Amino acid sequence: MQWLNYHHLLYFWTVAREGSIAAACRRLHLTQPTISSQIKQLERSLKAQLLERRGRSIGLTETGRVVYRYADEIFSLGRELEDAVAGRAAGGGLRFVVGVADTLPKLIVHRLLAPALDLPREDVRVTCVDGDPDQLLAQLALHELDLLISDYPANPRLGMRAFNHPLGDCGVSFLATPDLARRYREEFPRSLDGAPMLLPAGNAALRTALEQWFDDVGVRPTVRGEFSDSALLKAFGGQGEGVFLAPTVVEEEVMRMYGVAVVGRDKRLRERFYAISVEKRIAHPAVLAITKAARTSLAEDGRAAKAR
Repeated sequence: MQWLNYHHLLYFWTVAREGSIAAACRRLHLTQPTISSQIKQLERSLKAQLLERRGRSIGLTETGRVVYRYADEIFSLGRELEDAVAGRAAGGGLRFVVGVADTLPKLIVHRLLAPALDLPREDVRVTCVDGDPDQLLAQLALHELDLLISDYPANPRLGMRAFNHPLGDCGVSFLATPDLARRYREEFPRSLDGAPMLLPAGNAALRTALEQWFDDVGVRPTVRGEFSDSALLKAFGGQGEGVFLAPTVVEEEVMRMYGVAVVGRDKRLRERFYAISVEKRIAHPAVLAITKAARTSLAEDGRAAKAR
């Protein structure tokens, strides 16, 4: 069996990435004859030409482009391996880096991530990266994240390898300060027509569902503010700026934290949650714990789920 020489592959990959042998020499701290001879050996091993002269520059042949794509994935996995080992050694535990879409309610995020912190045989160190879902997807593709939690699945049209793992869904509650809640609770949801409303930003999946729900029930509230950060939205709601939404499963926590009361609920309006990974088959123990426990953690307790 013939073994691939990964040193030769590294030299070729560096030349292709840097755009020239001279640039690769500077990157690898090697001489030009050394790199050229090593790439020639790789070509002889693969029985194919990988590089070709194009005037004063060097380009990839068709086979070279194929080899470069494989090499890029190989060395990307190598970096991921080094990072994983370094992360475990440096912190004395299992490193778990998770991206969190900034539109998600933070109390829900804690519920979803809690099982990862309670693994019986692992000392898990969680790093949360909060941000725009599309930017977090790019970080996931570069293996900078182990997982992304979002309110909508990854779009296959983006051309990146990503797998969606549905975590479940839950209903939402309309909340407001006690005075506003008393004013708009009667004849809910028709009472919301013209009511001051604080909404999630337009990039949130819940916003699209909410707009459809408004049309279905025939109301048009007065939008007082739009927020990409769910915690900021609740802070404004707690100060009486308008009616806002929160997942019913964390309704009681939100009421305690912000001093608000329930205006009403409608089970037709659902908020969905997804775990997105670059692995079709989940292997990371923290991710396994999250996906297995999600349906329980998102379950609405009987008292909160009943309309008042």
